[in-house]
Amino acid sequence: MCQTGPVRWDRLFADLDAQLGAADAAELAGEVTDRTRREVARLYLADRARPAVGAQLTIGVGAAGSVSGRLARSGPGWWLLGTAGGIDQLVSTDAMTWVAGLPALAADPAAQSAVEGRLGLPYALRGIARDRSAVTVMMRDATTCTGTIDRVGADFLDLAEHAPGEPRRPGVVRSARTIALSAIAVVRSG
Repeated sequence: MCQTGPVRWDRLFADLDAQLGAADAAELAGEVTDRTRREVARLYLADRARPAVGAQLTIGVGAAGSVSGRLARSGPGWWLLGTAGGIDQLVSTDAMTWVAGLPALAADPAAQSAVEGRLGLPYALRGIARDRSAVTVMMRDATTCTGTIDRVGADFLDLAEHAPGEPRRPGVVRSARTIALSAIAVVRSG
């Protein structure tokens, strides 16, 4: 009896099984990579912000420079950064050029509710206007204005300009300025 025959066939089939397993693993890895790319292609920056609350970020805002702080909240068109010094910075996402410190996690794009979708930059600015606190508005071209937001329209805000730290009173208001929301990079308060 010859013993080499069955052993040879066993090795051949084991080799074929290993090749088939390797081909299956490579196909699966390719499919996972392709699915991951498709999933990432559906994401928006807002989807990355929702699970990043509490992260320390630095955000570039073009000619206006950069701002840093902990992400406190985000909404459609804005992110709110808080600083250790108690200064809140409302950043227009349209003015963002880059973000450092953003975790790779992302929320499901479909998870945002219809109500959240309506709470855009004008909504956030109206909250600041109701508070009547003095703000510094930094525009995309690095121009800054200080004062109190009097009212917020669909695509503009009216700012009563006065010195920082002074409460808005008729005698201290130097002028009134209407600012297009599309020109705003950051609104600082606190």
